[in-house]
Amino acid sequence: MKKETNKIISRRKFIDSSVKATLLSSVAFGGFPTIVPSSVFGKNAPSNKINIGQIGFGRIAMTHDLAETLKYDIARVVAVADPDKNRASEGKAFIENYYTQKTGKTGYVDVRVYEDYHKILQDSSIDAVIISTPDHWHSQPAVEAALAGKDIYVQKPTSLTIKEGRLLSDTVKRKKVILQVGTQQRSMSQFRIAAELVRNGRIGKLETVKIGLPGDPSGPEAPEMPVPKNLNYGMWLGSTPEVYYTEMRVHPQNSLTDRPGWLRCEQFGAGMITGWGQHHFDSAAWGMDTELTGPVSIEAVAQFPKTGLWDVHGDFMAKAEYKNGVTMLASGGYPNGVRYEGTEGWIFVTRGDYTASPSDPVSKSNSTKALDASDPGILTSVIKENEIHLYVSNEQHGNWLDCIRSRKEPISPVEIGHRACSVCLVTHISMKLGRKLTWNPDKEVFINDPEANSMLSRSQRAPYGTDNIKM
Repeated sequence: MKKETNKIISRRKFIDSSVKATLLSSVAFGGFPTIVPSSVFGKNAPSNKINIGQIGFGRIAMTHDLAETLKYDIARVVAVADPDKNRASEGKAFIENYYTQKTGKTGYVDVRVYEDYHKILQDSSIDAVIISTPDHWHSQPAVEAALAGKDIYVQKPTSLTIKEGRLLSDTVKRKKVILQVGTQQRSMSQFRIAAELVRNGRIGKLETVKIGLPGDPSGPEAPEMPVPKNLNYGMWLGSTPEVYYTEMRVHPQNSLTDRPGWLRCEQFGAGMITGWGQHHFDSAAWGMDTELTGPVSIEAVAQFPKTGLWDVHGDFMAKAEYKNGVTMLASGGYPNGVRYEGTEGWIFVTRGDYTASPSDPVSKSNSTKALDASDPGILTSVIKENEIHLYVSNEQHGNWLDCIRSRKEPISPVEIGHRACSVCLVTHISMKLGRKLTWNPDKEVFINDPEANSMLSRSQRAPYGTDNIKM
């Protein structure tokens, strides 16, 4: 017991010491706030704030979603939910420590802690939620939040199936809530500049887009372990099948920042094709002008581990063809980023030395040049007033908060997110079947292919899953 207590105390010290550094460093990644603070911590009442509930507290929540959201005075995070009670309590400590450092006072907010996120959705005082959960727990809470009238920030991928992605998009639009997808590359200026230059013909007619996207390594076997007393494992599994607990399948019990094992298990996601794929496919679609459609064919091959617990794809190659004549290629063999190739030159864009979390699986040394072109003059070309100008956002979470107040569409709205995610999902289906597929992006079905169409949804373990939501 003493050893376990020391572990928890050590983790608390880590949260206390790192909260300020994490929040301050996040400003450098995201740029200046789009919302002008008005000293809400003094003269303005809490009722003027956007009250937010955090669903899921781990690596992405601590180092990215909360770190970015808390810096805006208009936001007030008042609750956190996680089926791991230790993580939920650490989320409370993280948020409260931030406000203590911000205000110089203790007790600015008493963050409510829940195991079940439905308690947050039932709270009428909460305006919005941030969903920073494992991938298999994105769509269901997002749909339920929309039904509860909450505005939503949800991490990508927006869904694990085409069926639940379509449900999410339709529900959000029907309920008229603001949903921002966590595809933050749209709020990084180099991706917008690259897309604008391509859309305005600076490299001639666009012919090919090449996307560099790494795969995941295989791992060892992992024996069954006792479920930690602090973890509601059945709830954590959610709609996915019951399987034995082992820490390597879930998340580290003694670290909030290490990359969790579920990212490498197909039961909970599809690997890097959905993990980073939605980022890059979304950025590519911005420049291709295909944000609200999809490919008409997809062909992919991939290596999958034959042993070990982790079973998501490794090295792969994918080819997608679009109705507008553009061919999109994706592979780990290309540099991490998006390369647009046209009849008169090329543009390459990447994140540069930005990382969303300390454990991002990409070498900074290989991706430090954020924007490049076949001719440097392309990059200095001025977009004229009568040309195409794309949506400008300085930071993804700030844009979401702006739009909650204005009720305008955010930079990464639900339908665009669903369409980018759909490219990931149909690519993964082609990987699994190992053959070329013909896709109808309007009807969102494969043409004359019952086997492929059977993979557009998954069976769901009751009472969890989008199939079991009372609409």
